[in-house]
Amino acid sequence: MASEVFFTDMRTRTGRNLLDKMESLIRHAGIESIDFTDKFTAIKLHFGEPGNLSYIRANYVARLVQFLLSKQAKPFLTDSNTLYKGRRSNALDHITSAFENGFNPLAVPCPVVIADGLKAIDFIEIPLGLKYCNTAKIGAAIAHADIIVSMNHFKGHEQAGFGGALKNLGMGAASRQGKLELHSSSQPIIDKAECKSCGQCTKYCAAEAIHLDDDRKAEIDYERCVGCGQCVAVCQFEAAQPVWDNSTDVMNFKIAEYAMAVVKAKPSFHINFVMDVSPYCDCWDSNDAAIVPNIGIAASFDPVALDMACADMVTKAAANVNTCLDVHAYGQLQNVDKFKLIHPNTDWKAGLKYAEEIGLGSVDYELIKL
Repeated sequence: MASEVFFTDMRTRTGRNLLDKMESLIRHAGIESIDFTDKFTAIKLHFGEPGNLSYIRANYVARLVQFLLSKQAKPFLTDSNTLYKGRRSNALDHITSAFENGFNPLAVPCPVVIADGLKAIDFIEIPLGLKYCNTAKIGAAIAHADIIVSMNHFKGHEQAGFGGALKNLGMGAASRQGKLELHSSSQPIIDKAECKSCGQCTKYCAAEAIHLDDDRKAEIDYERCVGCGQCVAVCQFEAAQPVWDNSTDVMNFKIAEYAMAVVKAKPSFHINFVMDVSPYCDCWDSNDAAIVPNIGIAASFDPVALDMACADMVTKAAANVNTCLDVHAYGQLQNVDKFKLIHPNTDWKAGLKYAEEIGLGSVDYELIKL
């Protein structure tokens, strides 16, 4: 059965700006059917790595927060820490980065809570029993939330093909240990040249699989190691590192399973912003030129249908000039899968199809234009 996806374009007029259109969109899409009264409502979004300017503007988030407060919700902005080292790899730097990018109390009237805590080790294992993940390691604040509302910047991604609702939910809500599981099926490795002999990895390894060798460098006992990624989480010197060996298909399948865990047994609603459609993830500290003109905002209770509809809109759109897509060589690329062209080793369609198979949503949709 086709799921409803509601859409509004970028056109405005005096007295009806884009913030008004977004609020009208979510109301028409049925968000008010959710009982928000006194419910902890996680607004899951990507705060943007400082230096990257293609993330969702805080103005949209503030408008959503104001709407939720009018419904007596208890909203908070949230994301989990990153697996890689950057300015969002621990809660203090992450919150500072969020504030710099406009997600602060002066602009958005609700708290910022980093879901997996100070050192990215606070998570809840949610039972799944699916093909790739028996459990999902989800940031505790997101796992404990009563309601999930995702706000998703729709753009390209180097490993997933594109990032939308599923990636923001599945990858973004995963703790660092969960991100390790999503990215890699192998156990971590130690770069001994970077090891500072601090002993933090030995202290926090629940499997007691790490010790300091005769040179006081960390060493992993792989017979004991369970691949939890705790050492990657606590190492401040990039000595403990994941092994990037998973196929993109399997990663997308795991993302779908993790997204299922995030919304399992609780109300959820999802908003995609198909604007500033950069070719790469917002985790970089810069953003390349948008590959298509700004298209609009879409919303749905079904994250699979939502991502499918937005991918189709980007496919149908003409490409921008002066981007990583060479329109002089390929033409305007209307009705061409631009994400596949940019990231030829990815297959985002397989990920959406698998999400449908496990019951997360439907790839069939009815687009309702407002």
